[in-house]
Amino acid sequence: MSAVAARVAASRILSLTGSVLLFTGACLSARALYLRGKAALAKVLIRRAWDETVRTGRATPPWPWADTHPIGRLVIPSIGYDEVVLEGASPRNLAFGPARLMNAAGPGQPGNLVLAGHRTSWFLPLQDVRPGQEVVLEWREGAAGAPPRRRSYRVRETAVIDPRDVRFLQPTEEDCLTLITCYPFGRGLRSPWRYIVRAAA
Repeated sequence: MSAVAARVAASRILSLTGSVLLFTGACLSARALYLRGKAALAKVLIRRAWDETVRTGRATPPWPWADTHPIGRLVIPSIGYDEVVLEGASPRNLAFGPARLMNAAGPGQPGNLVLAGHRTSWFLPLQDVRPGQEVVLEWREGAAGAPPRRRSYRVRETAVIDPRDVRFLQPTEEDCLTLITCYPFGRGLRSPWRYIVRAAA
């Protein structure tokens, strides 16, 4: 192959490689925008479903095929946290918000109410929670149109634990709220531990 032909071949290969990289980058960017848009829309629909649940007194799924529904609203005033809580902490539901572990106490029931959330999104703000701060849970109970019930908790402790350590998930005699997520916080890191926020009424 002559030097000119070699240069032409190399130029074509570089051009093709550049085109492939640009196309791949565009696809990844489009996928990221799609996922962000989907998450933003889901958040709006979940908030509307919660408002409808409060208004009517009936459990309202956020979209027709959803296998979950809002059961409450979690507020941590000191860090500006305000999220709607879903029923059933399945992987699918956790993609859309914090959710209740099914074997835990329900909102307003006595015992240990356990909520799970992702460390990269819904429960990322837990890294700023400190003992003594207030955590408020709202839930729907009573006649249609009645305001939500509220229970105020105070954070007792935060802890990093082994995933096999289930003591914070056990039933309690006192009214407790336990928030659990993977640890350490953020993306791109292994999560060999669990982060716990334990609050009591």
